[in-house]
Amino acid sequence: MQPPSLYSYFPSKNAIFDAMYTQGCQQFVDAEPWAEMNGDPRHDIASMAHSFVRFCAADPARYQLLFQRTIPGFEPSPESFAISQGSLARFAQQLERCGITGSRAVDLYTALGTGLADQQISNDPGGDRWIRLIDDAVEMFVDFMTKTANRKVPAKGRRTR
Repeated sequence: MQPPSLYSYFPSKNAIFDAMYTQGCQQFVDAEPWAEMNGDPRHDIASMAHSFVRFCAADPARYQLLFQRTIPGFEPSPESFAISQGSLARFAQQLERCGITGSRAVDLYTALGTGLADQQISNDPGGDRWIRLIDDAVEMFVDFMTKTANRKVPAKGRRTR
């Protein structure tokens, strides 16, 4: 399709990106691993991580659009972003069902997931080098979050004893 034809469907380049973002977010929602959940926290958290990293590694351009800020000036529309926010909220609820709560846990988990996905895409495309580390990362995450659940963390990020 030639660019002039494309602009008969979309008013701008950012509108094209937004449509792609919406489609990618919906694909992610459709791929969520809820059917694989069995109630065992470590299994369920690992299932979510495997699903996320596989989803990202399957289409690196989609991963960049959805989970990185690689397009200068592009912000998803509120309607598109709402799909992403809903998915993150469902994820946080699933972590809570597993006994892991709070925005700190969600942030740490998403950092682990995107880090593994980024490494897989960047350093072993088509392989499974970082995918094989998911279960180890989940074990560390769950052990850390359950161990530190009752500790208070000051605003500057330093732990108190």
